[in-house]
Parts: sequence; C-alpha cells; structure tokens
Amino acid sequence: DVQLQASGGGSVQPGGSLRLSCAASGFPFSRYDMAWFRQAPGKEREFAAAIAWRGGTTLYSDSVKGRFTISRDNAKNTVALQMNNLRPEDTAVYYCSRLRQWRPTPLPRFWGQGTLVTVSS
Repeated sequence: DVQLQASGGGSVQPGGSLRLSCAASGFPFSRYDMAWFRQAPGKEREFAAAIAWRGGTTLYSDSVKGRFTISRDNAKNTVALQMNNLRPEDTAVYYCSRLRQWRPTPLPRFWGQGTLVTVSS
C-alpha cells in the first residue's frame, strides 16, 4: 500500500520560506523518482519539482526554478521541498508524488493528500 504523507505546510507572508517534507512507505523508495506537484485553488494540478532516484538529477518548473529546492534522503524514505521567496501564486496544496514519467512532461503515478501552503499578506 503506497503511502505518501506530506507535511510542513502553513501560512506565510510573501518572501517567506517553508520546508515541506514527505514520508514515503509501501514501496522501495530508493528505486523510484519522486516529485512535488501542486494544485492552486480553482486550478488544475501542475508540476513543481522532481528528483531522480539517485538524487543527482533534478527538474524544476519555470515558475519555481531558483526559489525551490527538492532533495531526498533514501535512508529515511523522505523527500523534501525547500521553498524560498514565496509568492501569493505559490498558494496551493502540495502533493508528494512518485513519478510516472519525466518526458514529455512529468506525471505522477501516486500521490497522497498533500499539505496546504498559503502565501498572503
């Protein structure tokens, strides 16, 4: 039973930072590429960041590049998303996901309930 438990969301002001964390279980975590997707209110889910199983290869959407950093700890079965310089448009539910594919566009295979990030003044 694949479980992807995201945490760390909250409410911050523009320019602030948050660190999201995801605890994965139910599959051999270190063998799979992972990603964060997000869904803003009233909008469709979109890709944010991905990291390969070995951790050396990452991919970011243009909207988060330079501000977000994805990382993973295969010994702890966790993946994190460090979010800096947050903007109101970053407001969304963030989903930790096991990646289905990289190309032509990243797509998730599994995801959990997500954690809410709200960026407002």
